[in-house]
Amino acid sequence: MSTGIVRSLGVGRFLDWRAVNSRGASGGILVFWDSRLVELVGLEEGLFSISCRFKNCEDGIVWVFTGVYGPVCSRDREDFWEELGSIKGLWADPWCVGGDFNLVRYPEERSRGDGLTASMRRFSEVIEELELRDFPLRGGPFTWRGGLNNQSQSRLDRFLVTDSWDSHFNGAVQGTLPRPVSDHFPILLEGGGLKRGPSPFRFENMWLEKEGFKDKIKKWWGSLKFTGTSSYILDAKLRALKNILKIWNKEEFGLIETKKGDALRQVEFWDEKEKHAALNLEECEARNEARESYKSWSRELWLKEGDNNTRYFHRMANAHGRRNWLSKLKVDGCWHSEENNLKNSVVEAFQKLYSEDEGWRPSIDGLSFSVLGSSEAEGLEIPFSKGEVFVALSDLGKDKAPGPDGFTMAFWLFCWDVVKAEIMGFFRDFYDRDRFVKSLNATFLVLVPKKGDAEDLKDFRPISLVGSLYKLLAKVLANRIKKVMGKVISEPQNAFVEGRQILDAVLIANEAVDSRLKSNQGGVMCKLDIEKAYDHVCWNFLLAVLKRMGFGERWIKWIEWCISAVRFSVLINGTPSGFFQSSRGLRQGDPLSPYLFVIAMEVFSCFLRRAISGGFLSGWSVRGQGGEGSLISHLLFADDTLVFCEESQDQMTHLSWLLIELIPVRRVIGIEDLALELGCKVGSLPSCYLGLPLGAPFKSEVVWNGVEERFRKRLAMWKRQYISKGGRLTLIQSTLSSMPVYCMSLFYLPRKVRLRLEKIQRDFLWGGGALERRPHLVKWSLVCLERKKGGLGVRNLAWMNKALLGKWNWRFAIESGALWKQVISGKYGVEEGGWCTRVVSGRNGVGLWKAIRKEWLGMYSSLAFRVGSGRRVRFWKDI
Repeated sequence: MSTGIVRSLGVGRFLDWRAVNSRGASGGILVFWDSRLVELVGLEEGLFSISCRFKNCEDGIVWVFTGVYGPVCSRDREDFWEELGSIKGLWADPWCVGGDFNLVRYPEERSRGDGLTASMRRFSEVIEELELRDFPLRGGPFTWRGGLNNQSQSRLDRFLVTDSWDSHFNGAVQGTLPRPVSDHFPILLEGGGLKRGPSPFRFENMWLEKEGFKDKIKKWWGSLKFTGTSSYILDAKLRALKNILKIWNKEEFGLIETKKGDALRQVEFWDEKEKHAALNLEECEARNEARESYKSWSRELWLKEGDNNTRYFHRMANAHGRRNWLSKLKVDGCWHSEENNLKNSVVEAFQKLYSEDEGWRPSIDGLSFSVLGSSEAEGLEIPFSKGEVFVALSDLGKDKAPGPDGFTMAFWLFCWDVVKAEIMGFFRDFYDRDRFVKSLNATFLVLVPKKGDAEDLKDFRPISLVGSLYKLLAKVLANRIKKVMGKVISEPQNAFVEGRQILDAVLIANEAVDSRLKSNQGGVMCKLDIEKAYDHVCWNFLLAVLKRMGFGERWIKWIEWCISAVRFSVLINGTPSGFFQSSRGLRQGDPLSPYLFVIAMEVFSCFLRRAISGGFLSGWSVRGQGGEGSLISHLLFADDTLVFCEESQDQMTHLSWLLIELIPVRRVIGIEDLALELGCKVGSLPSCYLGLPLGAPFKSEVVWNGVEERFRKRLAMWKRQYISKGGRLTLIQSTLSSMPVYCMSLFYLPRKVRLRLEKIQRDFLWGGGALERRPHLVKWSLVCLERKKGGLGVRNLAWMNKALLGKWNWRFAIESGALWKQVISGKYGVEEGGWCTRVVSGRNGVGLWKAIRKEWLGMYSSLAFRVGSGRRVRFWKDI
């Protein structure tokens, strides 16, 4: 190949090119480009391909194009596939592959229409393995015509692209061009040009309300025909349906902006006319009609879904909280404000975060784990049933933000009778092959700020938006594993185990502090911080723990594929950036991740138990006047951990690698020196654990300041928007009344605090904002009555607090063996029959049970006993 030959093609004077010469009459690849648009930054030549790494001159995006000429001889094809695999491993940039593959993928791509051959299957396997997308071909099904009288036709030529390439070059399509001389039709990959900041496709749940939509879905879905594995077919159908929905949406709803604009122009016309002369009655009606028309088009979604109190209404009311636009960001100590630099730095940071560094990992040899029974392990691996899948689908949030496929769970639930055959095929395929196509496990990383003024990447929590089909599979697996979590997870862990609650740990911690203070003993509570705990989980470590716990081989293979076949893109300002594979970590947003993380943390719990048994740690004795007491060494809820130690340097040295804060209980000599030596800070009581007070005096009003602050912040946000009285009532019922529930579930609500919270709600209901004073039309006690009794159904905070505290007495009566009950029973003792503890006497201190125990009598008066063996029922007192 020479420059003269290339220029003879008439491609212009800004030409640059590279080529692989032909071998005889076959082969030969020429790649040329306009140097004003792209710059060559890398080159790789092979036997069957030439790969050019380009950098766009306009925006600096780097991508790769590989031109191929596939081998004619079948014995060389494996070398061809290995060459393509090597190219993929060489660069992680968006990738496009195009040329003559000398191979067809499906029988319909050949005019003879033979059956599916081994070479076709292998071609499809390679495309799936390289995570390439095969666009439909426009202009005809074939790209080559030859043989006797041109009777033979095949599709030998095609473009294949990665998802990341397609996201940068939005709307690309490939089609054939006329063939003036060759036996091959030229093919053209054409798009709308480079699009900066493309928004990913999202299924709109409002489409489900459109009359006849389900019939359309049934028609479209049935018309889509693909061959391959069940997971590949389902993935391909989704991609095709996505394009159909885009076109349909544009045709069906695309005129809304036009109609809204017409209505607005009518409003402006009448307003302008009114400046010069008063409008008559007919003209006023015309102007009002134009205004209503504009409102209806502008607020169609609000009116359709908002007044029905859906999540959409709340998203609208909290719109500014979702506008987490990043104009600048600090990454690894450096500020980035230029768009591409910011995106690249964030992507690189997460690539590094999710890459295994082969560092030291603790050995689990010698640790004692609880082990599943054989029947329990086998129960996890039974075939998937239709009912099981549908229950999982019904449990998933229908309006949750979708993953890369763009489909919400509401879509799958609405169309279940249409798509259930393909979905169950997907589950059967996963059961038989222990895998699915990797594209179904693509994931968007969303940066959720941990605080209001987040500026550093460390101030954001990466939440994963997984694909809808994978999410359904993960939910099914999660529903199975949660049934056996209690068999393998020790009592100090309270997260994601049936029968254990987050408040259990807070109750135990407060009672432990109360005992320590009343016993006049010093001690130290150690708060442990495991940095980015989910993101650093080693897969091999986790799988080894699963094996030690008795999980079956098939289950472990399922988990391994679910956590390892992941590809990430980071959503920055609503736009996907990057596309990379991880080698460690669990995704926050994957239904399986919480359970897997708790299993990994069980190793930490085992280490602490071994330290207790070896005398390296001592724990605290939680003891009171009426009970025998119990020993508490540590509490865990996911990665929030408390360890109870004596005021001993030796004990804390064993924990120094994880310490973030030391909290002294009573006077601890040399606490500052200990903190300085161990590299952590000194806290104080009252502190905070799992978002609730720890060690706060009984009836303390200060601990409720946070609840009141959240009330006011929320109202300040709502006040800037027009919300009707009905809307305000909905917000009070669904949000304001619910905000203090978490705290009221364990702590007594002081009267002064309750009155302040109620006043905030009253002012908002009648005035539309906390600072606006308007007459309150109805007594608050009437507002809090049920609707059937003439009220508005707003929660009465005092009654709610009594009910929530009373629930602990109910749990004490019916639960057996729970750690919190052991602690409470050991501290206060148990009355005859075991229904409640003994009456708590003495000062309140910082304990919580005294206030809870007072609600027992009110609950007891409403109970009736059904006698069984009679051992727990007193004839003269309980019946």
